Amino acid sequence: MSDLTPQSETPTPTTDKITQAARETIYLCNFRVSVDGEWLCLRELNDISLTPDPELDHEDPKDPIAIERLNLMNMAKLSIKGLIESALNLGRTLDSDYAPLQQFFVVMEHCLKHGLKSKKTFLGQNKSFWGPLELVEKLTPEAGEITASVKDLPGLRTPLGRGRAWLRLALMQKKLSDYMKTIINRKDLLSEFYEPNALMMEEEGAVIAGLLVGLNVIDANLCMKGEDLDSQVGVIDFSMYLKDGGHSSKSAEGDGQITAILDQKNYVEELNRHLSASVNNLQAKVDALEKSNTKLTEELAVANNRIITLQEDVERVKEETSFQQESRKASSADGQVLGETRKQLKEETQLRLDVERELEVQIGMKQEMELSMKMLEKDICEKQDALVELRQQLEDLRAINQQLSYKSQSADVSSKQKSEAIARLEEKISQMSGTVKQLENR
Repeated sequence: MSDLTPQSETPTPTTDKITQAARETIYLCNFRVSVDGEWLCLRELNDISLTPDPELDHEDPKDPIAIERLNLMNMAKLSIKGLIESALNLGRTLDSDYAPLQQFFVVMEHCLKHGLKSKKTFLGQNKSFWGPLELVEKLTPEAGEITASVKDLPGLRTPLGRGRAWLRLALMQKKLSDYMKTIINRKDLLSEFYEPNALMMEEEGAVIAGLLVGLNVIDANLCMKGEDLDSQVGVIDFSMYLKDGGHSSKSAEGDGQITAILDQKNYVEELNRHLSASVNNLQAKVDALEKSNTKLTEELAVANNRIITLQEDVERVKEETSFQQESRKASSADGQVLGETRKQLKEETQLRLDVERELEVQIGMKQEMELSMKMLEKDICEKQDALVELRQQLEDLRAINQQLSYKSQSADVSSKQKSEAIARLEEKISQMSGTVKQLENR
């Protein structure tokens, strides 16, 4: 610890900040982390000085904060790569006890803690990455479910535990990469929680967010009810990544497999989006057909009501004609009057037959409409290819409906003509009764 502590007699704010960062990340400042294939290489940095040298102000000294960011990015890259390869080789859903998964969360925790601003509380200074994670709920509404679930979890008493639970839930939802990209793109909001040279404020944060996309190929089922997330100590286990030789060919094969799997995943997601769009289009067309079907049923009900009224009118005309026939048979036996009445009766019967024929036509058209409606209901359940035929049948139904309305209007006109004929018949009957009385008087 004493090797990395500044020895300046008059510390400045810059040296204090560098000293604090060095103490917090002592395991990263004394070594430079680089990735060789799938393995981690540590090189000791003996030439880095944490105290600014006044004689070298005109030169660009090495920045420990930049080295920390690079180390964390390399560690994240190695952790993500190792987690994907081990999960694919394992071939099952990951749980909380899986060591590479635990190391991944530890590395992510260190990445999110890098450059956090200290907040003063009653208990002292507090650093927690739960504040930046809460921003995701405001930027992406669908993340509100994760935040609500974290707040409802029993046993979480500290912001650190809530942040760890949030990372696990986002990984299970396969949305961790999307959420990280969302908050990294809003550096104006992150500046409230992070220093300007923090990992989340620099390009390394965007690189890590892009690397997290590969985690969408793995499935994880993590139970957090009995797990103590508040008091866990996050220490990176470098032994999992140290190079022991003989694995270069395996790493190349693993890279090829991961690339192929990611390509397949992207293709499946694109195909899924196209299928969702086509399903939405079909659903909209089905809704439009249902609306038109409802309108046609309403029009059919109106036509049925008109047919019923026409049947009642025909029955009324039949009763009136039968009553007139009985009254005429009982009234008189005059030949001329009877001939005229017979002619009138023939005309009335002809009119009645015409009305019955029209009624039969209406009934036939009603049956045809019911049949076509059944065909429409069956065709709705068929494939997209039947939609064109449905449109044609709908046009035929509209034409039939227009014919129905036209014929109903003609039936109304004929009923008016019949009522006028009946009135004329009644006048003639009264005239005939007068002539009969005159004949009787003669």
